[in-house]
Amino acid sequence: MLTMLRSFLFALLLLPVAVQGQQRIELADGSSLSVFITEPSESANNPPALLVLMGGGPGNLSITQDTARWLGSGFAQRGWLVAAPVSPNNRSFRGAENNGKIELLIDALKQSGRVDEGKVLLAGVSNGGMSALEIASGNASKYYGVVAVPALFRRAAKSKVLEGLPVYLRIGGEDQLGWAEQLDETVNNLASAGAKVDAQVLSGAPHMFRMDWTTLEPWLETIR
Repeated sequence: MLTMLRSFLFALLLLPVAVQGQQRIELADGSSLSVFITEPSESANNPPALLVLMGGGPGNLSITQDTARWLGSGFAQRGWLVAAPVSPNNRSFRGAENNGKIELLIDALKQSGRVDEGKVLLAGVSNGGMSALEIASGNASKYYGVVAVPALFRRAAKSKVLEGLPVYLRIGGEDQLGWAEQLDETVNNLASAGAKVDAQVLSGAPHMFRMDWTTLEPWLETIR
């Protein structure tokens, strides 16, 4: 999967994109994260709303930078300040410890005054999409929603941990990992957790695919 991800991202680097700045952001627990920041082209809000974008695979520096370029720039063009953090341990942001790093990053960015103090949008690709859903499960009311392109949500929720949370989920119909075959299970699990799911299999698309902004952009407008 990692080789497939790198090949896809390399092809997309040929597209014109906004420039991202890599920064080291100190967290309240004494640790820090390397983060690629993409400033919005323009924003109806001042300061802009925050989107935290997590890359696929291990979420390492190269994958995160490339994800910030091809996907983060699209969100920035639509008014979001995009923060794409690099995993501190090559495990994306899966698990409670790494989930907590994202929550601390959000607090640090809000305290800096660079972003709006209200809700935050989470987004992720593959492992990053699953990280986003895990993080939102901790306190869904703090988030506008989750853009998971793609992701799975395997656990059947015992409570409404995603109550009312909008989730935009897309999986390629020719996904090499077989994720399209698990779409119904994922949607059912998300719905049982209380999420409002907008899900679709993209006909002929592989595991990694370009964003369909004709459907994602209207979804973004509804959650705001």
